[in-house]
Amino acid sequence: MSIAAQILDLAKEREVMIATAESCTGGMVAVALTDVAGSSAVVDRGFVTYSNAAKLEMLGVAPATLAAHGAVSEEVAREMAEGALAHSAAQLAVSITGIAGPGGSEHKPEGRVCFGLAMTGHPTQTETRDFGAQGRAEVRRLTRDHALTLLHDALRRAQP
Repeated sequence: MSIAAQILDLAKEREVMIATAESCTGGMVAVALTDVAGSSAVVDRGFVTYSNAAKLEMLGVAPATLAAHGAVSEEVAREMAEGALAHSAAQLAVSITGIAGPGGSEHKPEGRVCFGLAMTGHPTQTETRDFGAQGRAEVRRLTRDHALTLLHDALRRAQP
């Protein structure tokens, strides 16, 4: 059974709706979840907020947060995940913001991705992964897979 199918089964068992807030993956996590038949029972919606304007308008990310930390930051990932919960019927949301490449900078290299995980009744978690300059497609694939793992692990820890 795929990790996406496991996530959906756990979410159904725990009566948890899921939302995604994605930047550099452009909706790949939502696609992975909705590729599984029956996903509409637990997938509420996905936000593809590629631009900073979309992060502000759709998720309520604070302009001051973007100005102070930049889009690729745990601070923005936190606000994206919390915004996905606030703007949906979900109780669990994962967010992704990163640099898939090509490009990047000394301070924010290609392959750096920040994740947020927000769940009703739990503190929001954030983390940064450096996947390295493996090429755009590979960074996006690794990012999608890590986000799915975050959702899976959060649901496994949640009480049924």
